[in-house]
This record gives sequence, C-alpha cells and structure tokens, in this order.
Amino acid sequence: MTTAKLFIHGVPDSPAIWRPLLTELDLGDTPVAVPALPGFTAPLPAGFAATKEAYADWAVGEAEALVAAHGPIDIVGHDWGALIAQRVAMLRPDLIRSWAISNAVIDPDYRGHRIARIWNTPILGEIFMALSKADKLAEGLAVQGMPADIAREEAEQWKNKDKRRAILKLYRSARGLSFAHDWALDIPKLPANGALIWGEGDPYVELSVARSYAANTGTPLTIIEGAGHWAIAERPAEVAAALRAFWNSL
Repeated sequence: MTTAKLFIHGVPDSPAIWRPLLTELDLGDTPVAVPALPGFTAPLPAGFAATKEAYADWAVGEAEALVAAHGPIDIVGHDWGALIAQRVAMLRPDLIRSWAISNAVIDPDYRGHRIARIWNTPILGEIFMALSKADKLAEGLAVQGMPADIAREEAEQWKNKDKRRAILKLYRSARGLSFAHDWALDIPKLPANGALIWGEGDPYVELSVARSYAANTGTPLTIIEGAGHWAIAERPAEVAAALRAFWNSL
C-alpha cells in the first residue's frame, strides 16, 4: 500500500472530515495529501473562478505534484470531492492507479438534492447563506452522523464568507448537480480501477443512484449499512476495510 494517496473532501466540509478514516487506515510512510478546496479554509485565491472546472483543474494540479514525486496515485473523494476525483480520472487517467469515491457520483440521471437546488437559485441561495448559522450547522451535521467534534470544526469554517460564496459558484456552475450535458458524457473515459463506497441511508444521494451506476458501469459497490452521507467519518473502520480490500486487489 505504498502508492501515494490523494483525498479530496466535499461540501460543506474541510480536510478535517478525513481524520477518522486516515486514523483507521494508518498509512504509515505512504505519501498522503489531504488538501483543502480553494476558498474553503482560507480566502479564495485571486482570480480563482470557483467553478467545477476550476476545482477540477486545481485537483489535477494536486495530483500532478504527487505523481511527479511518487508515480501514479490512488485518488479518493467524498461528496463534491468524489465528483472532482472522478473528473480528474477522466481528464488525466495517466495520473491515476485507482479511484474510489463515497456518496456522490457523476451520473447522467441524478438531478441534485433540495439544498443543491436552493444554492443553484440566484437570490434564494444568497438568502440561505445569509441565514445559515454555524451553531445550527454543527447540530445538523452531528444529527446526520458526523462526529460532533468534526461537526463543530466544519461549522466554524462556515463563518468564512469566501467559502459560502465559493459553494454558490460551484453549484451554479453545475446547474445544481446536473452533469448529463458535460461531465457524464466522459464516463467511458474513466479508468477501470474504480470503486464506490456508500453510506446506506444517504438523504442527499440515495443508494439507488449508486446501485444504478454500479450496474451500468460494472464498478464495484460497497454499502456501509446504517451509515449516512458522511460514512467516511461515521463508520471509518468499515470504509477503511473497503478501501484496503480494493487497493490490495489491484
């Protein structure tokens, strides 16, 4: 398991969401990168558009840096990080030994969840962001299975106005969460070495989406029973076992 690993988080998270899983994986001397999406833990870089294409290009750069030092990598993504990880694998399969994603997938039939539709709507999205309070976010994330300490940490990041602005730009660049017209067209370009790991009770991207994708593409699917959207932090031991089994099979 010496192949370098790149972990990409989602929305509304930060690299903190990977902490329980990385502890369980205990990767030792394996090179690991766990970057923050630009604008999520610090101000947006000057000139960064915060579109899905901009984040994909940024992630390609992160992958290129790892590959230059260590050779082809295993990329792992959750939520928006899953979508970005798949896009990296589509665009630059030469960088990738394998890809594994959790609780989001580039799918032509998926149309997004309710909050995604709100964020995609001008004015309504801005009102949502203005009214969102960090303490309520922490409570909501914890109720949905995120460890309470990480929920508080993620909620603290929510106070960063650039993060909220970046999220609105990201979702609007994806028309909420609709990929049928662009990224989903490139699913055949994905390298064969892929895996899905899914929290069974995800209210945002239902298990049926993962089952359909797995059936249509032949991608193996591991279901984490009793877990929700943040299975990577809620059931890290089971997710780690699934990742180890996948990597060891390559």
